[in-house]
Amino acid sequence: MEEQNLVQKFPQNSPKKSWKEILVPSLIILVIIVAGSLTGYFFSKRGNSFSNTAETKQLIGGAEQIQSSKEVGIKDEKVFKDTAQGKIAVNDNGDASEGSHKLLRPGGQSQTAYLTSSVLDLDQFLGKCVQIWGETFASQKAGWLMDVGRVKLLDSCPDGI
Repeated sequence: MEEQNLVQKFPQNSPKKSWKEILVPSLIILVIIVAGSLTGYFFSKRGNSFSNTAETKQLIGGAEQIQSSKEVGIKDEKVFKDTAQGKIAVNDNGDASEGSHKLLRPGGQSQTAYLTSSVLDLDQFLGKCVQIWGETFASQKAGWLMDVGRVKLLDSCPDGI
């Protein structure tokens, strides 16, 4: 029996492709890339117009979680029934060591509310004028200690701040 060689050589004469056979697939690929880029661009621009709408999620127990460009937190006015307006600042622990932040309100130091939050990161609201909803807690040193559950950005600060 004769052994066959498993490796064989390809023919040297391969037919050359015409310019149409190269140009048409290249143009199709280019059109697909441009169409995909334009689609992504238009979807990204359209997405910005929806950022002002509020997203709400139903939580266990019936409360709603709200998130929009102006308001974030838990919309449960049974738990977070107390409200106040002012400018959020970091609590430097000068007057009261309770709360990570404080809400500067009209009327001076005696009207300052000291804040903590089990729901939100209050650092994202530093220096901003807000309305907050929360639950008041008893405190040792602070006149008003509140656990903040919802924050709404205000267009302007209350008078006196």
